[in-house]
Amino acid sequence: MKRFILPLGVFVALLGFLWVGLRLNPREVPSPLINKPAPAFSLAQLHMPERQIGTRDMAGQVWILNVWASWCVACRQEHPVLMEMARMKIAPIVGLNYKDARDEGIANLQRAGDPYLVSAFDQDGRVGIDYGVYGVPETFVIDKRGVIRYKQIGILTPDVVTGTLVPLIAKLNKEGGNG
Repeated sequence: MKRFILPLGVFVALLGFLWVGLRLNPREVPSPLINKPAPAFSLAQLHMPERQIGTRDMAGQVWILNVWASWCVACRQEHPVLMEMARMKIAPIVGLNYKDARDEGIANLQRAGDPYLVSAFDQDGRVGIDYGVYGVPETFVIDKRGVIRYKQIGILTPDVVTGTLVPLIAKLNKEGGNG
């Protein structure tokens, strides 16, 4: 009987970890980059490959980095929300066109509308990797000092925009990015 106690205890412990793990929401995984400097990048622009866009260009302002791709179904679902955010002018939105074909990314924005101040072209996904992107869409709010203050994994919804992004961006603009 005693020889079964240890394996039974290990089995029960594993069941407990499994039960806890199954109750977690993968969209709530905290990013280790929150409150850390945003990884610096400089990439060719999607529409004008001869020009670059990068973190230095956005220094001194609160801005939004939205990671998207033309092949991403969830990005198409999120797109009307981004268009509304652009109309609201809460902060400049920079697109990071991730692991896409340049012509398909451009065609997608021509068809659906372009909410971005500019889109960077991350064909090989290296900048996405630096930001810890494991799926698209993902959205980051970056403060005036270049520090990541928020990460949204998955689709932005109107509730997230009005309930989280608008108040956060207002606070960061008021406090000078020291949120």
